[in-house]
Amino acid sequence: MERSSAFAVLILSIILGVDGIMFHLQPNMQKCLKEELQVDVFMSGEYEVSEAPGQKVDYVVRDSKGHILSQKEDVNKGKFSFVTETYDTFEICFMSRVPPTHRGVAQEVSLVTKRGIEAKNYEGLGEAAKLKPMEVELKRLEDLSEAIVQDFAMMRKREEEMRDTNESTNSRVLYFSIFSMCCLLGLATWQVLYLRRFFKAKKLIE
Repeated sequence: MERSSAFAVLILSIILGVDGIMFHLQPNMQKCLKEELQVDVFMSGEYEVSEAPGQKVDYVVRDSKGHILSQKEDVNKGKFSFVTETYDTFEICFMSRVPPTHRGVAQEVSLVTKRGIEAKNYEGLGEAAKLKPMEVELKRLEDLSEAIVQDFAMMRKREEEMRDTNESTNSRVLYFSIFSMCCLLGLATWQVLYLRRFFKAKKLIE
């Protein structure tokens, strides 16, 4: 029972993804945070940068191919959101810009990202569709159950891919082992025949 509860909590923590982080951004430096996301996942983020006179901070969100999903210059507080079109690794980068005339200080950056169910605004959805609080909660539970099913399907697909990869690797290792044994047996046979002919030529054996 305890294992089932722990597993359920783990699944919910994966689906109801909420990550918060705080770090210091050094002058004229860049810091990026990367995350892998599945297809059709809605992700939102909220950031806040501490003020520093004369310094500016830019941010950009892009995928592994360099496509920019969100970008803004000279930020101090704001939000961003996007929907993934493919399974990919996305990165959120913050860049500090300090004029040559300034010495520059480290700025504190806080970032909170949400993905999946937690990123959706069900209150706004309920107001737009004129839904009752109970109906909004049912809609949220429906999306949650659908996300859990999709997550289990993705896990099963990955397990099948890993199994196929393992079976393919085992088959290749087996064939290579058989080929190596055949080569060794062939080489050993050739050595025996060669030495036999050599000794016969030297009349050391009949």
